[in-house]
Amino acid sequence: MAELIYPWVKALHVIAVISWMAGMLYMPRLFVYHCGATVGSKQSETFKIMERRLYKAIMNPAMMVAWVLGLYIAWDRGFLMDGWFHFKLAAVVLMTVIHVMLGRYVRDFAADRNTRSHKFYRVINEIPTLLMIAAVILVVVKP
Repeated sequence: MAELIYPWVKALHVIAVISWMAGMLYMPRLFVYHCGATVGSKQSETFKIMERRLYKAIMNPAMMVAWVLGLYIAWDRGFLMDGWFHFKLAAVVLMTVIHVMLGRYVRDFAADRNTRSHKFYRVINEIPTLLMIAAVILVVVKP
């Protein structure tokens, strides 16, 4: 039975990861633009809605599904003791830390208390990309 559902579990995991990564790459870009909006303006309020919806409706569920299915796959396929998996897991843990940080920034913008510049968010935007590259190489190449 497990062999019958495995391709579906793997497909859902990949879909969740893609959705999570889309949010992780887009959210800092929203912050860059939000930095340029005047506090209280219609534009600023629109960014707040976009950021909240992206985080709560897409990023959070996608992250949870990616974690649950990814751990299931690792357990089912016996990857838990493989060295490459430990490094991949570390990359995902760091991605989760960035995810939580982005959530804090969403709350800061929502409360009009952002203190960071657009340059800060441009740099933050690169970290998920580097972690994603590492995770993909580790999963595909399994060095």
